[in-house]
Amino acid sequence: MKKEILSWVLYIGFAALFIWLIIHFVGQRTVVSGSSMNNTLADGDNLIVDKLSYRFSDPERFDIIVFQPYEDSKELYIKRIIGLPGETVRIDENGSIYIDGKLLEENYGKEAIQNPGLASEEITLGENEYFVLGDNRNNSKDSRSADVGNVQRDTIVGKAWLRIWPIGSFGLLIHG
Repeated sequence: MKKEILSWVLYIGFAALFIWLIIHFVGQRTVVSGSSMNNTLADGDNLIVDKLSYRFSDPERFDIIVFQPYEDSKELYIKRIIGLPGETVRIDENGSIYIDGKLLEENYGKEAIQNPGLASEEITLGENEYFVLGDNRNNSKDSRSADVGNVQRDTIVGKAWLRIWPIGSFGLLIHG
């Protein structure tokens, strides 16, 4: 009987350790809150975030990332990377985005940006900084806001990878 109990305790312990390792280092579930990523993602969408990829490679332009907007924040934001480390970003009065002085060609956030915020002046990104925008450009708190600003690499939780809910929208997310 003691052997059987010990066996169950070890089994449950290993299962709990395995689950903890997966959640902590590989992936986690997160829920989209708000409309800042419409039409790509909707309020209430459930996603799996890939926490492993960025341990071996750098985030790329147009990746949809999940990050902590503030130090010690339990809240997570989800946005699309527009500017990469070392680049300069500017949004002109017509809402066009320029990276290193060249017009950015993109398929996201098609409406004209009404408020360029901090990006009305050229922003030069540091070595580990990213400039992010929501796809719903006129309803998004993102790098244009002083409250968020440039996203530091070490605040990035991972890459939004898979939508698991609603079931009718189940599938991999398209990034670039």
